[in-house]
Amino acid sequence: MQLGFVTAILPELNLNQVLEFAAAERFACIEIMCWPVGKAERKFAGVTHIDVSGFTGTQADDVHALCTRHSVGISGLGYYPNPLDPDPVVSGVAVNHLKKVIVAADKLGLKNVNTFVGRDWTKTVDENWPRFLKTWKPLIAFAEDHGIKIGIENCPMSFSRDEWPGGKNLATSPVIWRRMFSDIPSESFGLNYDPSHFVLQQMDPISPLREFKHKLFHLHAKDMTVHPERLNEVGIFDFPKQWHTPRIPGLGDINWARFMAAVYEVGYDGPVCVEVEDGTFGATLAGRKQALRVSRNVLEPFF
Repeated sequence: MQLGFVTAILPELNLNQVLEFAAAERFACIEIMCWPVGKAERKFAGVTHIDVSGFTGTQADDVHALCTRHSVGISGLGYYPNPLDPDPVVSGVAVNHLKKVIVAADKLGLKNVNTFVGRDWTKTVDENWPRFLKTWKPLIAFAEDHGIKIGIENCPMSFSRDEWPGGKNLATSPVIWRRMFSDIPSESFGLNYDPSHFVLQQMDPISPLREFKHKLFHLHAKDMTVHPERLNEVGIFDFPKQWHTPRIPGLGDINWARFMAAVYEVGYDGPVCVEVEDGTFGATLAGRKQALRVSRNVLEPFF
């Protein structure tokens, strides 16, 4: 396994500076964010450390030169939109850009692209399913043609009013994963698994690892605190922002020794990238760097 981090937390830095920081802080790899250039639509989105529009072989060589200079690898490229947005313009932009990310990953000689399945949050899973198949069957075929594995993060994307009631990502639970992988059976279709999203859903974050071990393409390391005193006040049907806090590894409810033991037991040997959405360290660049250092100190003994 390789310990890394998601570059979304360092938007002020260019790719060379991100790699320089990663090397100095003993991270083996980074997941590089590849959003379209422009203003972010939501927090932790919109970060562009590689612009994949018109990405060339020469640019790929330049990226490899930077990685070689700093002795830091790339775990994969990341882009997390909503390809099933009910607005066809929004979903079309997401699908088209995701294809560009896949092409760029191929040119870079990578294997992983991480993203969301998406969802029309006003509809049920069953009501979303025909559009899911229509959108994702050709996307996975496109990834197969380029030798790329698509890792779907299991985040519900259901935190506030604009995502109510269904959230903006279908792939939240084992019962849905089984259906997804049955209807689109492909070795290029799997998971970018984040255990914190199971904690949010009151589920055991270790429970799916054995069954889905062959679908674990990439892991995110993020923690979560669920506040029982707040749940006692507002109930589980209130917006999750009312009763949970995203944390960095070691500061939340996950037992990382047990989780990493299970990851080893199922034979996973890929990247594990820290994702920072924890406001404990403040909003400054220095604070977010410190969050990555503390996360490293928690997880490094397992690598």
